[in-house]
Amino acid sequence: MTASSEAKGAAADLPPVHVIGTGLIGASIGLALSSAGADVSLEDQSETSVALARDLGAGRITGEVTPGLVVVAAPPDVTPRIVLAALERWPHAVVTDVASVKQAILADLQRAGVPLDRYVGSHPMSGRERSGAISARADLFEGRAWVLCPHEGSDAAATELVARLARATGAAVTTLSAADHDAAVAGVSHVPQIAASLVAARLEHLSEQAIGLAGQGVRDVTRIAASDPGLWTQILSGNASAVADVLRAVHEDLARVVTALEELGSGEDDVADAPGARAVLAHSIAAGNAGHARIPGKHGAPPATYAVVRVVVDDRPGELARLLAEIGEEGVNLEELRLDHGLGLPFGLAEVSVLPGAAGPLTEALQARGWQIHS
Repeated sequence: MTASSEAKGAAADLPPVHVIGTGLIGASIGLALSSAGADVSLEDQSETSVALARDLGAGRITGEVTPGLVVVAAPPDVTPRIVLAALERWPHAVVTDVASVKQAILADLQRAGVPLDRYVGSHPMSGRERSGAISARADLFEGRAWVLCPHEGSDAAATELVARLARATGAAVTTLSAADHDAAVAGVSHVPQIAASLVAARLEHLSEQAIGLAGQGVRDVTRIAASDPGLWTQILSGNASAVADVLRAVHEDLARVVTALEELGSGEDDVADAPGARAVLAHSIAAGNAGHARIPGKHGAPPATYAVVRVVVDDRPGELARLLAEIGEEGVNLEELRLDHGLGLPFGLAEVSVLPGAAGPLTEALQARGWQIHS
């Protein structure tokens, strides 16, 4: 069974779903569920946003709304209030939220003193740098983790219904406590956002000549720095303690690197100067290697080592598509693709990652087809 057919099967078992909040995540949930055949209705305080989400195919905004499942896709600071209102408004519906922090929201709900058996927090681990319904995609969650965070009072049937919702979008379901979730996302999402933003901030006042030297490395590191400051202020505030714990450790590592560099910079050329400083730098890079190696590979599988075939692609319409088509004609499965443009040059460099055994035959085949291979 394909991922698409599995999603349609899961969607067929869903009751009517009502999505409150039609930004990137809410609209993407609506698109994914609607395309899989679910009955989705939409709501947003912005008439323009909800109308756009409807026009894009995320769901309907007319007709009777009696959902069996309500998805609150709102900023973290207003999520508890909307969840409480949904629980009261639809006394037989299960309610989930998809905010990226869970402990603070659960604590606010518990302080309200109302029954929470129909509430199950969740968080799809997917997003984009751009916001709003216009950036929504039906495949945003395919192959991505969707974390369920049931609390002690969550009904088992409610938890299973939210799991079916996640599977209907193509996501892979995992379960964590709210505390474990917040600690995990501090390391894999929230601190990376801060790191990207801090590095990107150093670029603002560089000269035009200096910024013109930017290559793929700085693009990779700063890609998520284009994220929404307002939303991220809320996210970081809601997970402040867990983020501070990770950043404290990063700060200690960074302080050691700074000290080592200062010692090296103040010494002479003699390698005997600043004993131990070079070891600090080497260990820092090696620790990064070890951490990077733990990031799951394609489809969540264990990390794999791929071979990279670098192909020069002319900057003309259709050239990249032709390259990908001819790779497919050679029977080679493309694992990853990265495209780097040369500064002021009429071509780009496509870095095609394939299984090691396919690299040699693919290189020969592409050269035979007239492609220039970059060594």
